[in-house]
Amino acid sequence: MARAAILETPGEGLVIGDVEIADPAPHEVLIDTKACGLCHSDLHFIDGAYPHPLPAVPGHEAAGVVRAVGSEVKTVKPGDHVVTCLSAFCGHCEFCVTGRMALCLGGDTRRGADAAPRITRADGSTVNQMLNLSAFAEQMLIHEHACVAIDKDMPLDRAAVIGCAVTTGAGTIFNAANVTPGETVAVIGCGGVGLAAINAARIAGAGKVIAADPVPEKRELAKVLGATHTVDAMADDAAKQIIGISGGGVHYAIEAVGRQASADLAVAVLRRGGTAIILGMMPLDCKVGLGAMDLLSGKKLQGAIMGMNHFPVDLPRLVDFYMRGLLDLDTIIAERIPLEEINQGFDKMREGHSARSVIVFD
Repeated sequence: MARAAILETPGEGLVIGDVEIADPAPHEVLIDTKACGLCHSDLHFIDGAYPHPLPAVPGHEAAGVVRAVGSEVKTVKPGDHVVTCLSAFCGHCEFCVTGRMALCLGGDTRRGADAAPRITRADGSTVNQMLNLSAFAEQMLIHEHACVAIDKDMPLDRAAVIGCAVTTGAGTIFNAANVTPGETVAVIGCGGVGLAAINAARIAGAGKVIAADPVPEKRELAKVLGATHTVDAMADDAAKQIIGISGGGVHYAIEAVGRQASADLAVAVLRRGGTAIILGMMPLDCKVGLGAMDLLSGKKLQGAIMGMNHFPVDLPRLVDFYMRGLLDLDTIIAERIPLEEINQGFDKMREGHSARSVIVFD
């Protein structure tokens, strides 16, 4: 029996209750959850903007300790400290074998429809697993290709935010953009993902890192994490300011909010040959486009789900960056809260004034 935050009705918050976690199947790992960050992607499901079978346990930015493993698990063992990642990979589909693991649909990493569910209530009814993880619970039962072992000296509350925000933001800089030292980067939206992208841009040696956000407190956080310049994203001349600061437009513009206006701003601030990378989960009816002159100028527009990570390699490297003082995870975390305060944590997220809240389990 494990306590969990359960989504029963969109728009009505999460309900704390008990769930039963199954025993590990051959390729599954049972983890005692130690910390889990609150991510805006969870909020899309909690508020009903994105559909999902219910009831379900959200949560996907987590770290913990392996309690037990299935008979065929080779990658982790009991006692290992691990970070989980929602982009579970099968290892043999077209995307995996061509090095684009983040695009794997992961069908083989979930239990089949005819198998017993991983999560149930005491009466045996199914509780749906969300994004391969369901980390707002004291325990997770996941496929071995949804976690990776890390250095045991790494604090698990900081490790948790690597699992989504940092992997997405930093992965975009290192993998999707492959920023060359000296190139200019604009990051629109300074929440957890945007701050991680700013931090990674500094590590990558970007020449100018321009942070755009309407909230003054977040612009100040961006400076701490490596932004060389900040702009009010809601200013009428925000695009003009960014183009001026960068000397004609940026090489990479990273949208980390999930709003139409911020995606349009990312496209507007590109220099010739520049690339806009959209990370935010926008409303499902939104479209982002390039005009005829943008195309003639060699500009590019792309998505980068989960930063196009190779998480079994990327995550330990990000942990090492933190341990060496290069990656600033302490600034990204605004507060640590118990599971019982999860709804208040999401209320703060809706207000939009602070960085990451992290649930810490006893």
